[in-house]
This record gives sequence, C-alpha cells and structure tokens, in this order.
Amino acid sequence: MLYFEKSQPAPDCLAIEKQKSNGDYKCGCVLERLKTDFKNKCYICESKAPSTINVEHFKSHQGDKNLKFDWNNLFWSCGHCNNTKLAKFDDILNCTNLNDSIENKLNYDFKPFPREKVNITINSNDDKTLQTQTLLLAVFNGTTTLKEIESDNIRSALLKEIKDLQEWLIEYFTDTNDEQEKDRCLRKIKQHLNRSSAFTSFKRQIIKDNGELFKEFSHYFD
Repeated sequence: MLYFEKSQPAPDCLAIEKQKSNGDYKCGCVLERLKTDFKNKCYICESKAPSTINVEHFKSHQGDKNLKFDWNNLFWSCGHCNNTKLAKFDDILNCTNLNDSIENKLNYDFKPFPREKVNITINSNDDKTLQTQTLLLAVFNGTTTLKEIESDNIRSALLKEIKDLQEWLIEYFTDTNDEQEKDRCLRKIKQHLNRSSAFTSFKRQIIKDNGELFKEFSHYFD
C-alpha cells in the first residue's frame, strides 16, 4: 500500500445525492476522480487497471449517510480486496493520510518463484498497522478456496512485474552497455518504481533491501 493524495474539494454531486432517499455516491465525476487519484490501482493490493472495480467505503457506513457520501471515505479497490476487507477491517492505515506514514510501516516480501506466498512484516506494533498487516496477508494469500484462487491470480501478475523489474536491473548493470542502452534501462526502472505502476510497494522493497540499489534508485521514488 502506498500514499495517494486525494483531490479536493469533494465533487458537488455528493452533497446533492446525500439529500435523496436513494442517492448514489458514484455520481457525476466521482468515478473519474477516484480513478485518477488512485492511479487506476486498487489501493490495497496495488493491481493496475483491475478488471473488477469497486468504490469502497474506507470506514463502513452501515446506514450512516455522512460516511456513505463522505468524499474522503471513498476509495478505489478491486472486487477481491473489497470482498476481503468488508467491515472486518475498519481500522487500518489510511493511505490518503500522510500522518499514517504507511510507506514506512510495512515491509513486503515475495520471492520471485512460482507458488510462493506473500509475507508482510511491520515496523510498528500499533493496532492500525497490525490490522493492515492481517488484511494484506488475507488479500495476497487468500482465506477461502475461492479467495485463494483469486490471490494466486494476483500473485501471478505480481511475479511477472517483479521478474520484469529484475531483468531491467540486471541489464542496467551490464558493463557492456553503452550510455544510450543504460538510459533506456533506467527509464524502464523508473516506470516500475513510480507509484502509478502495478505493485509498486513490492518493487520499492527490492530497492530498499539492497544498499547499492537504494543508493542508485531511491531518489526515483516519487
């Protein structure tokens, strides 16, 4: 999970829809704004351009109209993550709140081999971080037979992204490359490390865990 800045102010239509008995929080420009704010990524698993898209309530509204139509409570997620989270994880780190320091509290471990599972470790033992860790483990590894299959599909996509980044990193440090070729590799690496790419947190973790890579590429973390 990464920090995403939520655009302001809230879409005007939310206040209008809130007054209706059957108002729709997916009104007006809400969908396009959320897609842009979250870089068209599920904010939980970081899948890019998910095939199933949900407008999720970060805090479950359960009949509370204020929460239901609160712009700051509307997030962009895939169906798998939304159905895993539901109302069971109502107190996790908020990726739109800089004060939650989400990028400093979670570590992502995924070995680039088939059939491997994801491991998430934490740098803080506060309740929100612990809840976020539990949610991410459920999302990436599954909790039921169906969700395990969905999680496996997500990990397969993750594996391809990690493999592609590794290949560009290896190519970048190949000593037979000229400057033009090295620049081409660097552009690809920077794309992978940008927060708009798929599974950015896992890719940045690779850089963080290697001193030489961190020195070379950490300043490309946008």
